[in-house]
Amino acid sequence: MKMKNILKYILILGLVFNTVSCDDDPDNAIYTVLDYEKGAVLRTIEVINASLNSSDPTSTFAVTVEEQDELDGGLMESVDIYVSLRDLTSDNGTSDPNRSLVKTVPASDFTEGPVGLPRATLTATFGEAISAMGITDSEYTAGDVFIFELVLNLTDGRSLGPESSSGVLTGVFFKAPFQYNALLTCSPEPGDYTVRMFDSYGDGWQTDCGNGGSGITIVLDSTTLEVGLCSPYGGCNSGAFLDESQGDCTPNDGYEGVATVTIPEGTVSAEWNFPGDNYGEIRFEVYAPNGDLVYDSGDFGEQASGLLPITVCAQ
Repeated sequence: MKMKNILKYILILGLVFNTVSCDDDPDNAIYTVLDYEKGAVLRTIEVINASLNSSDPTSTFAVTVEEQDELDGGLMESVDIYVSLRDLTSDNGTSDPNRSLVKTVPASDFTEGPVGLPRATLTATFGEAISAMGITDSEYTAGDVFIFELVLNLTDGRSLGPESSSGVLTGVFFKAPFQYNALLTCSPEPGDYTVRMFDSYGDGWQTDCGNGGSGITIVLDSTTLEVGLCSPYGGCNSGAFLDESQGDCTPNDGYEGVATVTIPEGTVSAEWNFPGDNYGEIRFEVYAPNGDLVYDSGDFGEQASGLLPITVCAQ
């Protein structure tokens, strides 16, 4: 039985369940996810790129989506891609342009996916986004966020967007938020960056597991570097972090250590990622080649896992 038919039967079952269970809580999640009044969804298959480089007008936000409706894609007419700016940097003032249309992707640009439903990779370049919003380089800077919204237009005249997406539709299977954030980055200033790392317990870092874990990763174009405080424990990462300048574990006394990250001339992008803090004992600071403090993780245990907004733009 094809997956799309299984999904259709699940939807129909939801309608039957809704009919015979009128006394149940109307806010129950099953009513929300299987409500045909919603009409259709754009399910996220893969977010291919969730950042834009302000130094490169061709850098591209990209997401692959799958359209699902009552007629297995037969209701889809087109998808609109909108963009807006969330200004998270105050150095150049505050700018929040209105939501602007970047492009419209017709249903004919979708192709049949592995479960018989239409799929497409939707894209928008940095150049297209700023042109749509009509903004200049004085109104944005690295560290801001571009918000891309998808609006699904149906042949019966309805349009569905982020306001149509319930908590259930953003869950594990459906993953249909209709909205995505893209961090604005830039080509980094080349040189030696200093990473000062601290552990309040004095036994090095245990990040995403209790036996050492991963270090801070710095993705330079196609090269990945990793730094962290050595841990006396073995396990998921054998307690060893590579420091590009040392060729070995970052020297430390359990409480503090310093690593050097060298960004070569001509590097297009640099993404810094922190894996987490298993015991709430970690903090760190990052200094630019000129010695300026460009990132402070805050008090011990404060830094959440994920992408770090470290942006030192090349002049």
